[in-house]
Amino acid sequence: MALVRTSNPSFSSLFDDFFNTELGDWRRQNYSSTDTTLPKVNIKENDDAFMVEMAAPGMKKEDFNIQLDNNLLTISSEKKEDSKDDNFRYSRKEFAYRSFQRAFTIPESADEQKIGAVYEDGILTITIPKKEEAKPQPPKTISIK
Repeated sequence: MALVRTSNPSFSSLFDDFFNTELGDWRRQNYSSTDTTLPKVNIKENDDAFMVEMAAPGMKKEDFNIQLDNNLLTISSEKKEDSKDDNFRYSRKEFAYRSFQRAFTIPESADEQKIGAVYEDGILTITIPKKEEAKPQPPKTISIK
C-alpha cells in the first residue's frame, strides 16, 4: 500500500508516527482489556494545530484519562457499571466493565504546554497546537542591495 506524502513535514511526521505506533507497537500501547473494539480516531491538521478526534459515544468526560509523557499522548478509560437492580435476575450480563487505551506519538512541532481536550456529542477532541516556529509563514520579499 502506498501512502501519499504531503509537503508539510509536520503532518508527514505525525502521519508516519501514527501508523508506526498503531501498527508497529499494537500490543504495548493500544489495547482493550475487554473483548470490545477500540474507539476509532481521526487525526487531522490545519496551519495552527493537530486534532485527534475519538468516537466514544455514551461516555462522560470524567471517564477519560489523557496523559502526555515524552511526546507520547495516551488516551485511556476504565469504566465499571456497578448498578444493581434487585427487581431482576440476570441469566446473562455482559456489559458491566469496559476499558481501553490508545497511544500516539506527537511531533516535535507540537506545543505540549497548550494541549486541550473537549468531549461533546460522543466525540472526544484533543487539540494539539503547533509551536509558532512550526506554523506556515507568509512569503517574505528580500530586497537586493
